[in-house]
Amino acid sequence: MRTALAALTSVAVLTALAACSGPPRGGADGTGASFALSAGTPKPKGDIDSFTWAVYAEPPTLDYTMAFDYPQNTILSNICESLMRWTPGLTLEPGLAETATNPDPTTWVYDLRRGVRFHDGRTMTADDVVFSLRRQTDPKNAAAWAQNFQNVASIRKTGLLQVTVKLKKPDSQFPQYMATAAGVVASKAGVTAAGADYGTSGGLACTGPFTLGAWQKGQSLELKRFDGYWGPRAKAGKVVFRFLTDPAARTNALLSGEVDGGYLIPTESYGRLKGSGMGTLYFGEGLSTVNLGITNMKGPLGDMRVRQALSLALDRSGFVKAGLGGAGTATSSLTTRAAWAGASPEVRKAALDGLPPKSRDVERARVLVKEAGATGKTLTVATSSIGQDVSLLATAVQAAGSEIGLRITLKSVAPNAFTALFTDPEAREGIDMFPLTYYDSITDPLDFLTNFRTRAYLNFAGYSDKRYDALVEQATATYDKDRRLRIESELQRHASERLPWIPVAEWPTALFLNKRITGAPTTIAYMYYPWAADVGAADVGATP
Repeated sequence: MRTALAALTSVAVLTALAACSGPPRGGADGTGASFALSAGTPKPKGDIDSFTWAVYAEPPTLDYTMAFDYPQNTILSNICESLMRWTPGLTLEPGLAETATNPDPTTWVYDLRRGVRFHDGRTMTADDVVFSLRRQTDPKNAAAWAQNFQNVASIRKTGLLQVTVKLKKPDSQFPQYMATAAGVVASKAGVTAAGADYGTSGGLACTGPFTLGAWQKGQSLELKRFDGYWGPRAKAGKVVFRFLTDPAARTNALLSGEVDGGYLIPTESYGRLKGSGMGTLYFGEGLSTVNLGITNMKGPLGDMRVRQALSLALDRSGFVKAGLGGAGTATSSLTTRAAWAGASPEVRKAALDGLPPKSRDVERARVLVKEAGATGKTLTVATSSIGQDVSLLATAVQAAGSEIGLRITLKSVAPNAFTALFTDPEAREGIDMFPLTYYDSITDPLDFLTNFRTRAYLNFAGYSDKRYDALVEQATATYDKDRRLRIESELQRHASERLPWIPVAEWPTALFLNKRITGAPTTIAYMYYPWAADVGAADVGATP
């Protein structure tokens, strides 16, 4: 293990390893998918005064400790920065830390950039980093990223611009998560002054290329270019995010030019947008899977046979065609194929071949329900008007249940409330399942698979298996990539057979840009990369 760690003595090496494990370029699964993935969008030809962006829901908060869903991270990634940075190509590079070294298996040392200024005018120091990371571990904050700090023994200042993190045991994942919202650095003075209002009003006291501007609750939020930014100047002077919860309204806003672009395009609008002549619809690597999240195992779903029956009865191909606009791939794998790109052929085969069938077997599903004594039992699935990917998956589950002897009721949840299902146990009361799109925050399958460890943050239903927990611990402690991925292939098979969540499809990132702007990345990197700073004028003579 020391030999493996000795190679990881700089950010440059860490970046090279991440690049080797990045997603493949091409179809979503390399099998000739009917949609093409774009590596990026054309570079801007000039600056622009402002542009407008559509998001499907208003963030409940922009506190980085709670940034665990699409709306929050899409905005926050442009305001707050982390010690490391995810690139548009889904590799790691230096962020607010110029170097990251690990002199021994349980130590990570971050040497910080000089002269970085917060939006409140203060200069970043090691004290700010220590304060920011410790907020993630404070039980009072109920941080969404707390589980990523479970192996942290101490975070301390070891120099004016140096922070040392001591781990309780080796942790192959921790340094990778420092490129996500888990590694965000904010001004200690600024956060302290905001108190309980931090993240919901005023500034965020971060270092990114934009500062938080006017926030019109229920309507829009503005970002303003930060002229004191340490990195390349943002090409736009202002970004306006419009909260458009209705999919039809978002599509119409894109078609009319009311908004200039957006991620998470409603799948039912792919055809209209492609043929509109108003701009370009891009697809990029999403590292994302669409799943049926199980939230209650105290009832019928506590019997693995009922979960397996629902999986067998689901019409995945039909859902991909109708719910994802054909831009997706049916799967029975909980992890994406791209997440295994860095594995050896042998390990990749072990992880992805021989999984439970993704095709339907209604007769076998009926037998399983009957054997479990669940025939006629009622289950509740949450649905929402966010988009047809959510609503049609909910109805597909209802249809599958009716065919195999289960009664499935649908509970409609408002888009803003739907995001609370991920973070608030009370919001999940009375719900057995809900459509759930999961995106990997790092290019390691363990990012997804650790969710089913006992008491994990997203382990909604309390799934617990001692053998599984032991494998998670073993994989986490293994720095050698090939050995770690071998362990993770065992986790993959376990989870795909026992189904703490039910996998449905892989889903690429969708991005629409009108003819006025360009430069946004096509990949899921926009969740943690300051993508809005790259957006500028598509033409030299474009209207500002």
